[in-house]
Amino acid sequence: MKLSLNGNPNIGVYIHASDNYVIVPPGVGEKEIKLVSEVLNVDNIVETTIFSMRLIGVLVAGNNNGLLLPRTINDDEYKRIREALRDINIAVLDTNENALGNLVASNSRAAVIYQYADSKTTKIIEDTLGVEVIKMQICNVSVVGSVLVVTDRGGLVCPEASDDEVKNLNSIFKVPVLQGTVNFGVSFIRVGLIANSMGAIVGEDTTGPEIARIQSALGGGE
Repeated sequence: MKLSLNGNPNIGVYIHASDNYVIVPPGVGEKEIKLVSEVLNVDNIVETTIFSMRLIGVLVAGNNNGLLLPRTINDDEYKRIREALRDINIAVLDTNENALGNLVASNSRAAVIYQYADSKTTKIIEDTLGVEVIKMQICNVSVVGSVLVVTDRGGLVCPEASDDEVKNLNSIFKVPVLQGTVNFGVSFIRVGLIANSMGAIVGEDTTGPEIARIQSALGGGE
């Protein structure tokens, strides 16, 4: 399913999704929220800002077990999320890195994170998400969460990923991972893709061949 938010096809920078919850910023219309809920088959839609910003997909990271928040989150925002996600592990990372969505990619089996994470941060991520954590680069960049979207059914990674990187990701996440793009050739996958195990939503500029590739990779969506 295609979507744009206020004419912007970069939907992944605004929305974070798992199988159990979806976090959206204020200003997303009822029609769009209903579409997200139906395609991803998630009823628990949490509306909030992070540090008064709408870039939820950039600022948070997580999986079905847990959610990672930046230290810039304010008390009211944290309380809103905590009350809505009572059964989810939540951690606020006390690091200088705030764009956690760019730095972490995870499903329910594993997580890959930015190479320069310290041991304390790595342990918190591991405990919160409940999975093994691997520090690595993908496509020669440390912002692994921006070039990879992975669910419990499959994953899509930037086309610059080597064959060895793809094989490694298959092994790490225990799902098939394919190379592809979104929004008419964009390699930063997460910018134009929101996905969980039940479905996928792509940016409005995503082409037919790109959608077919995403369907093959994730096993869902329209």
